[in-house]
Amino acid sequence: METVKKGKPSYVLSVLGNKCPRCREGYLFESKNAYALKQSRYIKMHDHCPACGQRTEIEVGFYYGTSYVSYALTVAYSVATFVAWWVLFGFSIEDNSIFYWLGVNSISLLLLQPLFMRLSRTLWLSWFVKYDPEWQRNEAAKPERIIESQMGNW
Repeated sequence: METVKKGKPSYVLSVLGNKCPRCREGYLFESKNAYALKQSRYIKMHDHCPACGQRTEIEVGFYYGTSYVSYALTVAYSVATFVAWWVLFGFSIEDNSIFYWLGVNSISLLLLQPLFMRLSRTLWLSWFVKYDPEWQRNEAAKPERIIESQMGNW
């Protein structure tokens, strides 16, 4: 019987699936549903990856940088909807079509905010924690700038 060797999991699919960048198997967020707003779990992340044990917050205030990533994502989304609107409907000086686009874009940005937030956190973490094909054998790196007794004090 042959053993099938698993290939390297896709970076893009693991980021879009909100999976750990080290093993690309464990989910970073406690809830898979980005719109579980009543339970306030849509934003809650595991402290460690359930699959490989990688810490998800590698220093105090680590996720402050995600605001820049989220900003870039929303600007890219707005540019894409602007171009799509221009191609499909067009813009003119004689009508108010730009205001219709602004309304549609604003509402869609509000509705997509939980997805953008999760995506920006996953992307941010993936830029600092690299994929380890031998993650089952290698221990997860211990963050040097984390003091367990000081976590959550702010």
